[in-house]
Amino acid sequence: MFLKVFRDDIIEGLSKSASIIPAKTGAAFLRTIWLKVEGGTLKIMSTDSNLEFCGQYNAEIVEEGLVGVQGRSFYDLIRKLPPGQIVLKADQDGQFLAIQQGSRKYKLPTNETSWFQDFSEFPEENSVFWSGDLMQELIDRTAYCISDEDTMEAIACMNLTPSKSTEHIETCGLNGHQFAMSRFLHDDLKNLLPEGGVLIQKKYITELKKWLTADEIELNIDEKRLFFRTADKKELFSLPLSFYQYPDYNTFLSKINEDGITELVADRLELIDALERIIIFNTDNNRCTYFRFGGEELTLHSQGQDVGTASESLEVTFSGGLERIAFPTRNLIEILNHFQSEKVTFKLTGAEGPCGVVGADDADYQVIIMPMKIVEETYYSEENTQ
Repeated sequence: MFLKVFRDDIIEGLSKSASIIPAKTGAAFLRTIWLKVEGGTLKIMSTDSNLEFCGQYNAEIVEEGLVGVQGRSFYDLIRKLPPGQIVLKADQDGQFLAIQQGSRKYKLPTNETSWFQDFSEFPEENSVFWSGDLMQELIDRTAYCISDEDTMEAIACMNLTPSKSTEHIETCGLNGHQFAMSRFLHDDLKNLLPEGGVLIQKKYITELKKWLTADEIELNIDEKRLFFRTADKKELFSLPLSFYQYPDYNTFLSKINEDGITELVADRLELIDALERIIIFNTDNNRCTYFRFGGEELTLHSQGQDVGTASESLEVTFSGGLERIAFPTRNLIEILNHFQSEKVTFKLTGAEGPCGVVGADDADYQVIIMPMKIVEETYYSEENTQ
């Protein structure tokens, strides 16, 4: 293998390639970046045995071939070189890859080419085009509600599924105490998705987001994998699908739309500001903010033995019979930060029932948060009366 390539033409691809492989631990073949020169182009490829990345880049080809090098070392070296042309040449025995830029000369040991396995090909038939920035937004709005524990199976995955009641596609994240759903319309993608949708593990979603840009992407699905390709067909990122049974979230969605629930409408930014002050008074044993409802006034309260007490009142619109409820402060702040609306509506089904959060300017987005049992408040009130 012998080629000449400009550093700035490949550095972004190398960064994406290096990001999915282990840095120092794991099997050597999984820490490898493969350089494959054929058909007049340079392919940069890597895999962690689940995720696969392949990018094609312009280069001046002298001799075709395949070389595998320690991925992190190769990327770090190229990253720290200045812009300009780089010469890459494998020695005759294939033991080393020589890297030269002007008077700078380096050699990296190469890995056995027998370690290389063909990467999954993009299925051309029935592929659809989609907006990269919309995909990023969907990930942002749902991933924080997905469980971080791989052992949680389905709820460690993002669910992308056709709606059962509308023409929308629903993107969902669930972790047992929070649920987020963002809906959008895309007829071609809806036709591509299987009836039960697809599940993508959170750890793969995180890497996909790093690869995505605001540009248009091409997407396709086969029996085992989900494929993303840049519109110019130069970069391909694929990931495995998971095959668990996703919970039927329509059950608890229906609860927050029942008649007779309590509704609270509050200024979103005003509420965030108050919660960010009150969280100072949270402790490991008391992570909540208590909401007390009194007509058009909402009182927020928190206290701890070693941190003191906090109480703030906000003007709100309120209807219903609920008197108080407690939410984990940090989680609620995070949820509110994912909305754009000036005002948000809380749909409260009870002191310990699911609570829906929606906003007028976030028509296709809703979150459900489970309240916490009000036990700490009782403890402190008893202590104060002694």
